[in-house]
Formats: sequence, C-alpha cells, structure tokens
Amino acid sequence: LLLYHKNTEIDWKAYMDEVEGVVNGTLDYTQLKGDTGPLVYPAGFVYIFLVFYYMTDHGTNIRLAQYLFAGLYLTTLFLVFRIYSRTNKVPPYVFFFMCCASYRIHSIFILRLFNDPVAMAILFLAINLFLEDQWSWGCFCFSLAVSVKMNILLFAPGLLYLLLWRFGLLRAIPKLAICAILQVVLGLPFLVVNPAGYLTRSFDLGRQFLFRWTVNWRLLPEEIFQHRAFHLALLVAHLAALGLFALNRWHRSDESILSLLKDPSERKAPPQRPQVVFALFTSNFIGICFSRSLHYQFYVWYFHTLPYLLWCTPPKTLPQLLRVLILGLIELSWNTYPSTVYSSAALHVCHGIILLQLWYGTASSLDSQKEKQPLKKAE
Repeated sequence: LLLYHKNTEIDWKAYMDEVEGVVNGTLDYTQLKGDTGPLVYPAGFVYIFLVFYYMTDHGTNIRLAQYLFAGLYLTTLFLVFRIYSRTNKVPPYVFFFMCCASYRIHSIFILRLFNDPVAMAILFLAINLFLEDQWSWGCFCFSLAVSVKMNILLFAPGLLYLLLWRFGLLRAIPKLAICAILQVVLGLPFLVVNPAGYLTRSFDLGRQFLFRWTVNWRLLPEEIFQHRAFHLALLVAHLAALGLFALNRWHRSDESILSLLKDPSERKAPPQRPQVVFALFTSNFIGICFSRSLHYQFYVWYFHTLPYLLWCTPPKTLPQLLRVLILGLIELSWNTYPSTVYSSAALHVCHGIILLQLWYGTASSLDSQKEKQPLKKAE
C-alpha cells in the first residue's frame, strides 16, 4: 500500500495549500482554500496538519506522509483493540476482518491521507479514557477530535447521556465546559480576525453535498437528494431514533430519565451502570443511518465500531454467519465505485438490520437482567 502514485492522494494537496495559507499569515477563514475548495474544518485540523506540513517538506514528501499515516493506522487499531478487550463481546476471528479484509479502510488511511482517520484516532483515545473513568481528559480529547472534523459530534448525544449518568447536571457542566473552552482556545486566532467567517466555514451544518459522490442515497433521484424536505425528514428520523434509544436502551432504571439531572447520590433508584461503548457507538451509528450523504472516506466514521454493533447482542438475535455476511455486504457497498442503486440499497438494508437487532437484541438482554434481579434479592 505504501506506493505513491500521482492519483493516490485526493485532498492532501488541498490540505497543504490550506495550512500554507496560515503559514503565510492568513487568519481569515474565508480566505483559506485549496485546489478542491475552501477550508471547511475547525482549527484543530489546521494545527495537526501544520505538523504534517513541516514533517513532510511542506507537504511534498508524500511517501513519508504515507508512513506517518501507516503509524496512525496501527495506533488506531491498538486503541480499538483496547476498547474491545474491555467489552469482551466480539469473537477473536472477527478481528481478521477489521485488520485485513478492508481495502477501502487501508486506502482511506494510507493512500488517500484524509483527515477523517486523524479525528477517529483521537476519538478512540477519548473512549479509552472514558473507560478508565478519566472523564476530564476524555472530554478534552473528544473536543480535540471535533476540532479536526465535525462528524465526531455524532457521538455527542451518547456522551451527554453518559456525563449526566456519571455526574448529574451540575457536575457535568465543568466537563462540557472543557469541550467548549478548548474549541474557543483552538479557534481564537481565527475568531479574533473574522469570527463569523470561522464559525460559518468550520461548523457549517447546512452544507450541500454533491450527488455524484454519495454512497448511501444513489437509489434516489438527484432532485429528491438535494431537496430540503428530504433533509428535514432525515433530521426528524435521526432525533426520533436517538430519543428512543436514550429512553429505552441507554437508560436502565425504573426512574424517569429526568432523574439523571440529579446528583447521583440523590437518586432514589440509581440507574444501572450504562454500557459506555454501547451508548457512544449506537449514537454514532444512528447518525450514520440517517446521514444526508456518505462519501467514501466517511466509511472510517464507523467501520471499527461495526464488529461491536453486530456482536454486542445475544447470539440468538442474529446467526453468526449472517453477521459476517452483513460485514461483507457493507464492505462491498463501500467498494463499489461509483455507487449504484443496488449498492446503496444493500447498504441501507444492512444498516436497517443492524439497527433492528440492536433494538430487539438489547431488549431481550434487559428482560433477562430484570428476571435475575428477584433471584439475587431472594438469595
């Protein structure tokens, strides 16, 4: 994979042009651009790719950049394996598919040199810190990941639930402040020069995506794909799914979910310890399912979470062979270029099956836990 070709990188030259503008003294975000368009990522992206800029002879040493991203890939695998070792849900043979069976992921990391893997590596570091009960440092790393690419916000609803569960509203505010303050500090040089320009460019939630690059909505006519009503319907479905999972799957208590606003010591019936990885991974996956568009590099947004999402439910929910088949079909969909009606439809079917088995599979596990509780009390 570490063979550079003139057509290998896609956005690398644009990234280098964008950060070179900062090197030359341009701090107005509306004036920073590369050959593929304007700079649309937050300030953390600029600082991290400035390091790459200087390490690779102003971005010209592509081979070295590929080696650096190969190291990032191995680091990401280490962080992901560490998460999976804590969950103890996924059988060992599945890790072969994660490491060796995805050409698209290897391409995104090592050949294409996108910023998405950088953001995800930092995100997985944050999750490791959450699992170690290092919530302040975890929030710091989470916010740093957001500052590289905004897709990390798909994990935010799950993180908010976990912070409220762990600390209650008042004690969660300092953790949320860490996230907010870091964004201000990182963006300060650009905010001073043109605050509106920085915020609208780096946190633009209304961006229009090109139909020719979509992986998930090729089965629709382009006029529907671009229609605002379609975008609004996806947003409503996204929020509804998040609400259902928060109320019925993340929250495990006889008390109302509003009890999370109280200090943990003041709750009448403290909720069971939530599954940190489950809340975060499902929060992100729901966002993927209802995304307005998925481009090829976006595969890395959830690829490393798929084994957990497929194997975290009891074996009777889905046969093992079907779980492996779903992994294969998702991989095939992401490797079909350009995407087709059939590849997009297959991707949606696979996503739908995963979402349903997460809903019904975790419901059966919750029921079994409730059945065991009276036995424990009797003992």
